[in-house]
Amino acid sequence: MKYSFKNDYAEGAHPKILQALTETNMLQSDGYGLDSFSEHAKSILYKHINFPQAQVHFLVGGTQTNLIALSSFLRPHEAVIAVSSGHILVHETGAIEATGHKILSTKGKEGKIYIPELEALLKEHSDEHMVKPRLVYISNASEIGTIYSKEELETLYRFCKDQNLLLYMDGARLGAALTAHGNNLSLSDIAASVDAFYIGGTKNGALFGEALVISNPSLQKDFRFFIKQKGGLLAKGRLLAIQFLTLFQDNLFFDLAKHGNTMAGKIQKELKDLGFSFFIESPTNQIFPIFPKTLIEELEKDYGFYVWEDVSASEAAVRLVTSWATKEDAVKSFIKAVQKSSTYNLKK
Repeated sequence: MKYSFKNDYAEGAHPKILQALTETNMLQSDGYGLDSFSEHAKSILYKHINFPQAQVHFLVGGTQTNLIALSSFLRPHEAVIAVSSGHILVHETGAIEATGHKILSTKGKEGKIYIPELEALLKEHSDEHMVKPRLVYISNASEIGTIYSKEELETLYRFCKDQNLLLYMDGARLGAALTAHGNNLSLSDIAASVDAFYIGGTKNGALFGEALVISNPSLQKDFRFFIKQKGGLLAKGRLLAIQFLTLFQDNLFFDLAKHGNTMAGKIQKELKDLGFSFFIESPTNQIFPIFPKTLIEELEKDYGFYVWEDVSASEAAVRLVTSWATKEDAVKSFIKAVQKSSTYNLKK
C-alpha cells in the first residue's frame, strides 16, 4: 500500500480524541450545540482568543463553514475577493457562487492577497451596474503553505475597515500557520484583526470539525438560524465540542500542528541537501519540491502525492503534505527512495 503525502486528513483522529468520545459516548446531553461540552469547549477557546465580544460556533467542515459564514455576512449584490489560488475559488465546487455571491479574483503573491490589487479591483467596481466588493477572503496558511505576519494582517485589516470591507480568514490549516517558524501571530491577534475566522480541526487531528469565530458583533445576530437553514446545525453537536475540548484543554492542537511542520521541515532540508529546488518557500506542513518527471514516476509507485504544476518540459513541482500523524520513519523512507532512484543517481 502506498504511503500518502497527499493531505493532512488521511488518518482518522488523535487517540486522545477517540478516547474522549468513547468515554462520553453513553452520557446524555442536549442537542444542537446547547450541551455542557459545547459550553466548556467555548469557554476554553474564549480564553485563547481573549476577545470578549467574539462568538464561537462549531461546524462540521471547511466548505460548510465558508459557505454559511460568507453567505450570511453578505447582501445579495455583494461579492467576495480572493486570490486565484483561494480554496473557495478553486476547490469548493462553486459553493459560494451557488448562493448568488460572485467571487472576484486577484493574482496575489505567494498565495497571499495584497492591497494594491485590492485598490485596483475596487476602482473597477464603481457603481450599481456591477457587483459590490464587500468581503476579502484570505487563508492562513495559504494554499501553498505561506503565512501572514502580524504586521501584514493588521495592515490589511486597517485597509479593509477604511474601505468598508469585511476581512475573513479561512483557518483550515491555522494550526500549521500558528506553529510555523517565523510566525508572530496568536489566536488573540487574529481575533482582533479580522471580522471572522475559523480554527480548523479536520486537518489537525480531529475526526472532523471547525470552530468559527465571529469577532464583529454586527455579523453575529441570528447566526444559529443561518447555520440551521444551511444544514449545518448538527443534532449531536457535542461530538464537535468534545473534539475541540480535547484539542485545546492541554494545547494538543498546537503540539499536533508543530509535529506536522517539523516533519515537512525534515523533508525540505534533506531534499535541499540533495540539491533539489522548491516552487515556493513554505514554513508549514505543505512543501513543493521540484522533481524531474522521471523521478516523479518512480516515486509514485510507492508514495501518494499531487503533481502541482509543470515548471518545464522535464520537471514539475509536487505537493507533499505531512500531518500530525506522520512518522519520522516515513520521512526517512521517502528520502531514501529519492536517493535510490535511477533519476537521482544519473543526476549525480
